[in-house]
Amino acid sequence: MLVFFYDKTFEGLLTCVFDAYSRKTFPDKILAIGDVAPLFMTQSHDVMTDESKANRVWAAIRTKLSKIACNMLTHVWLSEEEGSEELLFRYICKTIDAPASIELNFGDNDVLRTAQIAKQVSKEQHFLKMFIRFQKAADDVFFAPVSPKCNALPLVIEHFVDRFADQKWIIYDIKRRYGYYYDMKTTIEITLEDDEHLLSGKLDESLLAQDEKIFQELWKGYFKSMTIKERINPKLQRQHMPKRFWKLLIEKQ
Repeated sequence: MLVFFYDKTFEGLLTCVFDAYSRKTFPDKILAIGDVAPLFMTQSHDVMTDESKANRVWAAIRTKLSKIACNMLTHVWLSEEEGSEELLFRYICKTIDAPASIELNFGDNDVLRTAQIAKQVSKEQHFLKMFIRFQKAADDVFFAPVSPKCNALPLVIEHFVDRFADQKWIIYDIKRRYGYYYDMKTTIEITLEDDEHLLSGKLDESLLAQDEKIFQELWKGYFKSMTIKERINPKLQRQHMPKRFWKLLIEKQ
């Protein structure tokens, strides 16, 4: 069994593809550096991520696939599904080897599975756009905690930059413990050192702006006044607003 070890980055995975074709040996398994080697491993190769190699592979992919299919690959990468690295590796190799695009060949299990996972991630991306709620901090920075099922946060940042370009904000993934800060000019990835208190999904009251509590109560009042008791359908509500988002929604607290 041949195993490739890489640095768990998308560029590193693309470099795995480059190395496989360059060496003319293709891995049976792809693992992160530091992972425990399989019992039946006979050979291994440590992949050194190379941006130029990764760019060459990506350029080759873009000549064979549509923009939608290329986006699907990044969605699968962010899915955190077990075995997604091997799935992407096989999909990319099949794309390179095929005389035409394989993206609609759903008779191929890898193509079908890639489309299915990408659809799940796209759904999570849509949920984030709908259910992110900002809280205004005392320093006038708007803060929003999220906890998506997969690592879909990078997919929605551009949306919020366009929508809230006139204010500073932080969107923070409390599950993966990283986020993005926008200062009305640029967006940077950040990690908060002391983020234990954020796991509840609420900023401590001492950190809130003076008028934030008032706005939260007004929003809760509006939500309550718009509710028609006779038409409450909990099952349908959970279908359109998954319960796992409720603790992060001001109107449901």
